[in-house]
Amino acid sequence: MRSYRAIFMGTPDFAVPCLAALHAACDVIGVVTQPDKPRGRGQKLVPSPVKSWAGKHGIPVWQPEKAKREDFIACLEEQKPDVIVVVAFGQILPQRILDIPRYGCINVHASLLPRYRGAAPMQWCVINGEEKTGVTTMFMDAGLDTGDMLLKAEFPIGTDTTFEEVHDGLMNLGAGLLIETLEQMSDGRLVRTPQTGESNYAPMLTKETGRIDWQKSAQEIHNLVRGLDSWPGAYTMLAGKTYKIWRTCLTARDTTAEPGTVLAADKKKGLFVAAGDAELEILELQAPGKKRMRAVDYLNGHDFPLPARFEG
Repeated sequence: MRSYRAIFMGTPDFAVPCLAALHAACDVIGVVTQPDKPRGRGQKLVPSPVKSWAGKHGIPVWQPEKAKREDFIACLEEQKPDVIVVVAFGQILPQRILDIPRYGCINVHASLLPRYRGAAPMQWCVINGEEKTGVTTMFMDAGLDTGDMLLKAEFPIGTDTTFEEVHDGLMNLGAGLLIETLEQMSDGRLVRTPQTGESNYAPMLTKETGRIDWQKSAQEIHNLVRGLDSWPGAYTMLAGKTYKIWRTCLTARDTTAEPGTVLAADKKKGLFVAAGDAELEILELQAPGKKRMRAVDYLNGHDFPLPARFEG
């Protein structure tokens, strides 16, 4: 494979394996990432995972507030890259940037396009109960994840698979697919496939996304819980206080109890709640002011008087 003169654009830890793989295979002349963000109680500025990795490997870093700024675009034009690789950068690129590299802008997207375009494809695949997802490489155009598809790799989603497991699996899958894409481009074997067929949008998550509606089925609530692990987390209310629900288990036991009713809070057997159609076991939760813990451990250390009912 030819050693492309490449610029990498990405921000979170999901993008780091792709950057590492690109750095090993090509000449990465610069990295573009989001500005440092304030974190923690002290609100200290913290660099993105991509910036930290680039700094350790001596790669120049640019952090534009807005990628469409004239001075930043002019800077990229001066670099004369062969290719720009984009992985979870976090900003929409103007056409002028897309036109800079000789061989185009390649995006590594965490879904099987054309399904799940948008900001949170991995989470929504789990929330919606999909049985598989994957990674797609594509040539970028001015639309939102609408460019011609290149290569795909699939990843199975099990009944209890969480977002974190999907994230880690696709993170490494994407790095390999990126290199395979560049190899095929170098050899002249790369085929562009326009996106056709059914599509949908995976919108950005908010804290409100995690509010549990106990009227929904046990399966839907279970999917929500595992799809929002680790952020923002599914949550519910009890006596005016917020409880985060981190892990659940389907019981396959039907119930006619009012949705949200705590059916059992047993120190040995665990915590069971009525969903819209069946019982749902809560395996891990986080009570107000407490750490995330197993439900049985929480019940052994705290009173949980019944009757009680969680509210959405």
